[in-house]
Amino acid sequence: MNKPKTILVVDDSKPIRQAVSYMLRGRGFNVLTGVDGKDALKHFDGTAIDLVITDLHMPNMDGIGLIKEVRKIVEYSRVPMLVLTTESQVSIKMEAKQAGATGWIVKPFEADKLMTIIKKVLR
Repeated sequence: MNKPKTILVVDDSKPIRQAVSYMLRGRGFNVLTGVDGKDALKHFDGTAIDLVITDLHMPNMDGIGLIKEVRKIVEYSRVPMLVLTTESQVSIKMEAKQAGATGWIVKPFEADKLMTIIKKVLR
């Protein structure tokens, strides 16, 4: 049997972190969490991470900062990274893409839609 994939959920909103984590665990994923980009970086220590879902606007280090930092770490440079945000501005999407984001999900999101995207990027 395949071991469950590990997803890192990074959001400064505790309710969002809990909701996404709960949904993912209910579908058999291992879930790690971070309260912001800086906090999330502690997980990039050799831990197997299959996907990162990050908010954009957070204190200490925002989502784009996190994406840029993770892309510099050789072992994690190819990990898919999804931005989960209330932002829908094209310029910010472009900035995230240039930083290395794999995809974009606008809040509020539907669980099924999120799962469809996750399945796509985890292939």
